[in-house]
Amino acid sequence: MLIRRLLLLGTAAMLSVSAFAAKIEEAAPTFTLQNSMGETVSLDDYKGKYVILEWTNHLCPYVVKHYGSDNMQDMQRDYGDEEVVWLSIISSAPGKQGYVTADEANELTETREAAPKHVLFDPEGTVGKMYQAKTTPHMYIIDPEGDLRYAGAIDSIKSANPTDIPKAVNYVVEGMKALMAGNSPEKTLTPPYGCSIKYKS
Repeated sequence: MLIRRLLLLGTAAMLSVSAFAAKIEEAAPTFTLQNSMGETVSLDDYKGKYVILEWTNHLCPYVVKHYGSDNMQDMQRDYGDEEVVWLSIISSAPGKQGYVTADEANELTETREAAPKHVLFDPEGTVGKMYQAKTTPHMYIIDPEGDLRYAGAIDSIKSANPTDIPKAVNYVVEGMKALMAGNSPEKTLTPPYGCSIKYKS
């Protein structure tokens, strides 16, 4: 009887997440998370702006590729104006690779000279699963109307080698160029690559 109840609860939870799952060209699921400064941040705070979501894990070689080369920071700085909000999200569960405390997150931001608007914590994995985030990095673009316009890889070359960055098509940059010119991105959904997100078991 207990097993049946647990199975039913698990099914209900999956249905609850899938009911709000992110879909291209539809309203991006809203969420509220705590940032590394202890503040509460909601996606709804940024209605009317472009929002870039970046799932991250500082120990993942694919993330190291983009931070060690300054590629990710360059993008954060380029889009760090009033029209664009960059949110870095950590969905690693406590005790798993990539999980950090608030102080550790702030130290990483400082030492890497990163420039996200906020570093957000999702230790239960609720938001990551709502967005069907699978890897680090996994990138998303939300437009000022609140619709999801891109989801997938950061670029076109699936490697952890930073020398591949200049050769690759950066899907986030190309997507933002198109959107800010009033067009739709050529690529709206691509397979993400990187380390699997270390969700809570």
